[in-house]
Amino acid sequence: MTQSDSVMPNAADLIAQRLYAAGCRYAFGIPGGEVLTLLDALDRAGIRFVLTKHENSAGFLAEGVYQRTGAPGILVATLGPGAANAVNVVANAEQDRVPLIVLTGCVDAEEALSYTHQVMDHGALFGPITKASLRVPASGAGLLADKALAIALDGQPGPVHIDLPISVAATPQNGKLNGATRSRPSPVGPASGPALDQARAWLAEAERPLVLAGVDAANQWAEAAVADFVRRFGAPLITSYKAKGLLPEDDTLALGGAGLSPTADKRLLPLVRQADLIVLAGYDPIEMRTGWRDPWDVAEQRVVEIAAVPNHHDMHRASISFVSDVAAGLAALGEGVTPRETWSDGEPGTVKQALAADFNANEAWGPAAITMAVRAVLPRDGIATVDSGAHRILLSQLWEAYEPRSLLQSTGLCTMGCALPLAMGAKLAEPKRAVVAFTGDAGLEMVLGELATLRDLALPVAVVVFVDESLALIDLKQRQRQLPSVGVDFGATDFEAVGKALGGHGTTVDNRDDLTRALEAAFAADRFTIIACRIEARAYDGRL
Repeated sequence: MTQSDSVMPNAADLIAQRLYAAGCRYAFGIPGGEVLTLLDALDRAGIRFVLTKHENSAGFLAEGVYQRTGAPGILVATLGPGAANAVNVVANAEQDRVPLIVLTGCVDAEEALSYTHQVMDHGALFGPITKASLRVPASGAGLLADKALAIALDGQPGPVHIDLPISVAATPQNGKLNGATRSRPSPVGPASGPALDQARAWLAEAERPLVLAGVDAANQWAEAAVADFVRRFGAPLITSYKAKGLLPEDDTLALGGAGLSPTADKRLLPLVRQADLIVLAGYDPIEMRTGWRDPWDVAEQRVVEIAAVPNHHDMHRASISFVSDVAAGLAALGEGVTPRETWSDGEPGTVKQALAADFNANEAWGPAAITMAVRAVLPRDGIATVDSGAHRILLSQLWEAYEPRSLLQSTGLCTMGCALPLAMGAKLAEPKRAVVAFTGDAGLEMVLGELATLRDLALPVAVVVFVDESLALIDLKQRQRQLPSVGVDFGATDFEAVGKALGGHGTTVDNRDDLTRALEAAFAADRFTIIACRIEARAYDGRL
C-alpha cells in the first residue's frame, strides 16, 4: 500500500519524514527483511538509500556526507548480524562526535518471547556506545524521531540508535508527515559576571596568547569566529586533527594540527607552556595522545575553556571554564578588549618553520613526498580523507587544510578502513569537488569490496595507497619496545590490477613526477583511480 493510499502514515513514514526535514538526503547500509518497510519509507520521503558491502563502511559513508552538509548521517542495518557489523562505526561516531542515526529492524517483543533465530538485544548492544538507544513504540514514532535527532545533534554530537519492530514499522500512527519539527536551541554564550570579567582582563593583559581548538569548534561551524579571534588578538592557533582548517593553514598564525605525533609535540608543547593565556575553543582531548595530559600548569598559567559540555574527563584543567557555544563564547570573551602586540620574539613563526623541517617535506620520495605531491595537485577546495596508520600521523602534520572538515579521518577511535568510505560520502555530498583518499595497503585490503560500491556510484575518487606491505606503525612500536616483529608483515597485492578488475583505473608509481601525472589523470577521470605508491619498508622511522 502506498503513502497516497493510506489513511495515516505508518511509523516508518514518520521516522523518514522527520529525517528528511532534518536535511538528510542519503541513507547507507545493507537491507534485510526486517527493514524493508523502512527502506520503502525512506525512498518515498526523498532519502536515497545506498547499498554498501558492509555496515561499517556504510556508517563512514554517512559520516562523509555529514561532514560536508551538516545533516545527520543515517546507517540502516537489519537485525542480528547486520546490527553487530555496525558496532565499530557506531563506536567511532561516539568517540569522534558524529551525529549518526542508526536504524535497525527487530522482531516484535511478543515474537521474541519464543523465537530466537538472529535475535539479540540491540539496546544492550548499542547502549554503551550511543547517546541513546530508543525502541519505537506502538504510537509516537514521529515524536521519538524528533527526540533522536535532538539527542544526536545537541551539545556534543553523537550516535543515536532507533530500533524499529517489524509490525510497528507498518502500523499506521497518528502524526502529520508535514507536521512541525522542533527548532534547534539558539547558541548561548557565557553569562555576564565575575568569571567573564576576569577572562577578559586576562585577554587584555596577554602578551603571549595561544588558542587551542578542537572538534567541537568544527562541529559547530565556528571557523569564522575562530579565525576572527586569533587574527584580532594575534594568537597562534593549534588544532586537533579533526579541527584542521578552522584557519587556513597557510596563514602565519596557523601552526597546524596536534594529536599523535611526539615529533610535533616537541615543538608545540614548549610553545604552549610559554603562553601567558591559553584559550580552549571547543577543544576535546579525546583526539590526543598521553603527552597532552595536563600539558599546562593552571597554577602558573591562565587557561580559559569554552567547551560544548562540562569537563568531566580531567585530561586537562582550566582556570575558568564556560559551557558555551564556541562562536558565542569567543565573541563574548573578546568584547570590549583592545588588542595589543603579541609574541614579540616571533617564536610561533620559528616553531612553524621547524615543524616543516622536522617532517622532511622536501624528500625525493617517500611518505612525505607523496603527501606533498598530492597537496600540490589537489585543488585548494579539494577534500582529502586518510586512514589510520603511520601515514596518517605524518600526513596530519604535513597536510595544509584550507577549510574545516576538508581532511576527514577517525581521530577519537582511530579505526582502520575509514578513508575510502569517508571519501565516497564526501564525493556524494559535493560531486563537483575533487576528492582523494589516502590509505595504507592493509587499510585498503580491509574494505576492498567498497571499490565495487564506488564503481556502482560512478564516483571519480582518487585512492592513493602507501604500499609497504607492513603494519608500519605497529612494527615501529614493537621495535621501540625491543620486541620481535610479529603479525605485522603481509604479502603484496597488485592494487593496479584490483582497481581495473573492479571497474576503475589503476596505476603504480615510485616517484613524484609519475604520481603528479597519475593524479592529474585521476581528477579528470570519469571513475575511480587507484594509485599504488611503493615506498621502502620502515620509511616512517624517525618521522612521527
